[in-house]
Amino acid sequence: MSTDIAGRDPELGGLFPIASVDLQLLHLRLERAARDSDLLDIAYRTIDTPVGELLLAATPAGLVRVAYASQDFDAVLADLATRISPRVLRSHPPLDAAAREVGEYFAGTRTRFDLPLDLSLTAGFRRQVIEQLREIGYGHRQSYAAIAAAVGSPRAVRAVGSACGHNPLPVVIPCHRVVRADGSIGQYVGGVNAKTTLLSLEAA
Repeated sequence: MSTDIAGRDPELGGLFPIASVDLQLLHLRLERAARDSDLLDIAYRTIDTPVGELLLAATPAGLVRVAYASQDFDAVLADLATRISPRVLRSHPPLDAAAREVGEYFAGTRTRFDLPLDLSLTAGFRRQVIEQLREIGYGHRQSYAAIAAAVGSPRAVRAVGSACGHNPLPVVIPCHRVVRADGSIGQYVGGVNAKTTLLSLEAA
């Protein structure tokens, strides 16, 4: 029998193994109880994609975070717990639609996302940029300068780059479609290889 953790037997005073399947059942019961009692403020799960493992997180308002493994999932979850709520739990059902749509996007059968989004992690100028990014269509590209002009701050090209780098919902909100004025792809929160993969996918 495989085990993941040891529990304590109060009568025997020692540790006893808990089977993996029992831990999964306990976790499912915890998920269900948290949802039924409205105690689950942030649900998260991970999915495998052509650009590596992605973490998806959602609040009752909508998808709030997409993160690459290079961003350190534990750090991302800790940030969510600090900035939104400490009631964070791995739970698949609240994110089934998001996982399905992301999968369809990578399969080439989806060109826009129809998910409710929670943009509470961004504000001010960065929020303006994030909203503008949503207007860039599938397979299209815009320069950082064009985005800066579109939000009314034509000289704020570097600030646009920073806003893209702090996009809480990469892939879903397409900061990967923003490139340099000379056509080179520039930097990306998930790394240059991931950005190249996304742009190549949309160009196919």
